[in-house]
Amino acid sequence: MAEADAREAFDLMWRFIAIAPRIHERCDDSDGAVGSVFENACASLGPLAQCAKADPVALADRVFSALLQNNYGQYDGLIGVLADPLGAAGLERLKQKVLELAAAPVETPPESERRIVGIAMRGPIYADEIEASGRKSAVRLALQDIADAQGDVDGFIALYDKATAQVPRIAAEIARRLLAAGRADEALRRLDAAARRDGDWSDFDWEDARIEVLDALNRGEEAQAQRLSCFERALSAPHLRGYLKRLADFEDVEAEERALDHAMDHRSVLKALSFLTRWPAVERAARVALARASELNGDHYEILSPAADALAEKHPLAATVLLRAMIDFTLTKGRSSRYEHAARHLSECAALAAAIADYRGVEAHDAYAARIRAQHARKHGFWRLVARVRDAGREGDMRITQGSTS
Repeated sequence: MAEADAREAFDLMWRFIAIAPRIHERCDDSDGAVGSVFENACASLGPLAQCAKADPVALADRVFSALLQNNYGQYDGLIGVLADPLGAAGLERLKQKVLELAAAPVETPPESERRIVGIAMRGPIYADEIEASGRKSAVRLALQDIADAQGDVDGFIALYDKATAQVPRIAAEIARRLLAAGRADEALRRLDAAARRDGDWSDFDWEDARIEVLDALNRGEEAQAQRLSCFERALSAPHLRGYLKRLADFEDVEAEERALDHAMDHRSVLKALSFLTRWPAVERAARVALARASELNGDHYEILSPAADALAEKHPLAATVLLRAMIDFTLTKGRSSRYEHAARHLSECAALAAAIADYRGVEAHDAYAARIRAQHARKHGFWRLVARVRDAGREGDMRITQGSTS
């Protein structure tokens, strides 16, 4: 439609996005499919506004009204999308309207008329408090987007008090904007003033921003040290790859070996397995699985299951150890919701047993299966699933045999 009538197309897209609240109220969007439709629609407003030659002042008013109705995030990013069509005049008008909203008080009804919408530790939560909090958040986000659109780094920084500006994630946002504005020295000072957390955390916003700033300042050795620190602390593969890529030929090979040695000894066996199987260094992952089997926590199927899959072909014993960790956890804790998975894992262990010539001190499959049957004999639901999985496997084998015969 935009080719024939750009203004009509622009208005139609606005009308389409306006139905988002009614759609969200009527459906479950846990997978984000519906939200992505409106996200794409919002993104299309930029080129449509350009084609329609939208009036900047009228467009600013329309954007402001939309931001007040952004309960489902359908207008997230709207200011950035329309920054060019808004231009300097539209952005300034929008800024003034947002500032006026920030200055306007939220009306508090008489105590007898206040509506309670929830209960917190401190007591009742009132609807007017939610409205005030929502308005404050909307104002802050809008002013941030306007500052970015105007290229106003100092305006962006001014939105945070000193304590908030020293939160690592916020400091990283500020530093990246300062870096883009050619103020790398100031960006580094901001980052170094941030309230760093100690320990094994893997939120790398602060780290990555500091690496970018150090590179921009031609302080490559410090940037490399930061990359290596990120890897050693949390076994971050992207940081190790970035570190190795900047080393001279042959140095990278030795450095990689040292890094893999470090990964094997990492205090978290789960992180070690996850990193080594994805790097990939499956032989090392197999050694870790066997040497540190007692440390495995079978609750973490999201790590152990893909690791077992990665090890199954060339390291069946190590894969078996990982599968057993999940089976043992499920049965010991009585997690009936996982019985089906545990039954499948036991079947996989039986299949892997044929490829294991030497159990190297690990309990053989038949002995293991007999032991858990004795220990968990009363978990009838699990054993029914084991039989079902076994029978399904036999039927599959029969179909394959019959097909090859015919």
